[in-house]
Amino acid sequence: MAAQMGIAILGIYVADTAYLAERMPQVGETISGSGFSLGPGGKGSNQAVAAGRAGARVSFISKIGDDTFGKMALEIYAEAGVTPKVEVMADMPSGAAFIFVNDQTGENAIIVYPGAAGTITSADVEEHRAVIESSKVFVTQLEQPPDAALTALTLARSAGVTTVFNPAPANPFDAACYGQTDYFVPNESEAAAIVGFKIDTEEDARRAGDLFLERGVGTAIITLGAKGVYLHGPGISTRVPAMANAPVIDTAGAGDAFIGGFAAALSEGQGVEQAVRMGCATAGIAVTRRGTAPAMPARAEIDAMMGQGA
Repeated sequence: MAAQMGIAILGIYVADTAYLAERMPQVGETISGSGFSLGPGGKGSNQAVAAGRAGARVSFISKIGDDTFGKMALEIYAEAGVTPKVEVMADMPSGAAFIFVNDQTGENAIIVYPGAAGTITSADVEEHRAVIESSKVFVTQLEQPPDAALTALTLARSAGVTTVFNPAPANPFDAACYGQTDYFVPNESEAAAIVGFKIDTEEDARRAGDLFLERGVGTAIITLGAKGVYLHGPGISTRVPAMANAPVIDTAGAGDAFIGGFAAALSEGQGVEQAVRMGCATAGIAVTRRGTAPAMPARAEIDAMMGQGA
């Protein structure tokens, strides 16, 4: 087998339509917003852009529609250095997301329609076997059908590829995914949904991490927003602080920024704790900007942030 290199990511692309307002409207109510943006998004796509801008060689496996939103995807992949392994479908639209962003706190709520990417199957994954098996790191999430995620994780693990599974959104998935995952990376709400208790303290995060390890993952990494990241695995159990050098204005895509930076570091052979720090730096910059994929920082910015420390 050829030498493994770079990152392969399976996921969806959607066009993000983001609306800024002081609160969500009630059903039947219309309120005024304070801003709007349209840009490329989708967890897997965002992660690919983040990793590409962080300097990694990235292939993104997905489906898009033959439409304006799909063209937007191809444009940002060209800009970020991401190799698109995407099927362009004439009979399905590209996905789209409604994103509410609180214009006071930067917190968000999201509705996602996957469009073409919602039709990704295990057979589609098999068609990209060579891309997955030749990568050093493989990443997937749960916005595309979960059986495709399991197929891809299994292919990657069987080929000796380091696997990163981001169980987001908090949809049901086959328990077999745990045993195919080197790094299991939920956020605190996703972790809580899986384990059945809130993640309010470091002790809660450690308990959740123990459960994930018992289920077969190699290492659990729970992202905690402004509190940083809890890293729990063989020989290590610690909280890595968040990084920030400017006010937080938009948290949409923060988790994707973390995954992209983390995966880029892993693909370079960095150790897990240093890779977590790089993920934190990537996210720490992204949350100071509007948007998801457009907010992902360049490698020089990430290195500068890491040089400043937490």
